[in-house]
Amino acid sequence: MALHLLKLCVGADSIDDLRDWVAERCLVAVAAGLEPHSTHVTRMVPKRVEELLDGGSLYWIIKGQLSARQKLLDIKTFTGGDGITRCELILGPEVIEVAPAPRRPFQGWRYLDADAAPRDLAASGANIEDMPDDLKRELAELGLL
Repeated sequence: MALHLLKLCVGADSIDDLRDWVAERCLVAVAAGLEPHSTHVTRMVPKRVEELLDGGSLYWIIKGQLSARQKLLDIKTFTGGDGITRCELILGPEVIEVAPAPRRPFQGWRYLDADAAPRDLAASGANIEDMPDDLKRELAELGLL
């Protein structure tokens, strides 16, 4: 069973902001002759890499709501110029909206078990992705989404 990561999306005010950032990173990767992807660097290195790469995703929390995910393609460790080991998360090019769920802020990342992961909005069959983020957030708080 896949294991996921949960991370705050600092600097993005909406899923569209995240999509724009990811699209820009994908264009840079393609221009360098690589497959389209984006990356995220974090200080701590996950210990459960095999489980994460077995179909796992990075779930993004935007403005206090678990909102979207990107597929984890690879996890690489490296040592920076300052001698500190870091982790580079290689992420798929698609930002997938998920059923919003409130989350408190935290530092770093957290593991998210597959059975606790929210479902993709596209899987519901409704055209929910076109709704404004505020409306989705309110519906989720009311338990209607």
